[in-house]
Amino acid sequence: MSVDWRWEYDPDHDHVTGGVRSVVAEVERLATQLVDLAGMGIDVSDLGNGPRPGGLRRMDAAGGWFYFLVAPREPLIIIVRIVPSFDAL
Repeated sequence: MSVDWRWEYDPDHDHVTGGVRSVVAEVERLATQLVDLAGMGIDVSDLGNGPRPGGLRRMDAAGGWFYFLVAPREPLIIIVRIVPSFDAL
């Protein structure tokens, strides 16, 4: 049984990416890779750094990082915040 995973920004694209355009392409590329892995049946809820699987996760991206949640019941990867590198500020 194949499950169609997807990713989204929460609350929306403008809120999450506002002012950090330099790393958005890399974050979206990594989010797509997480979706691909989840679609193959790999548990992505423990990838990146975080306190425990199923909670808020942090992943490095282009010198900065982004925070995401995995919602397997949806099936959805939710990007909630992007932090650019210090040079991009």
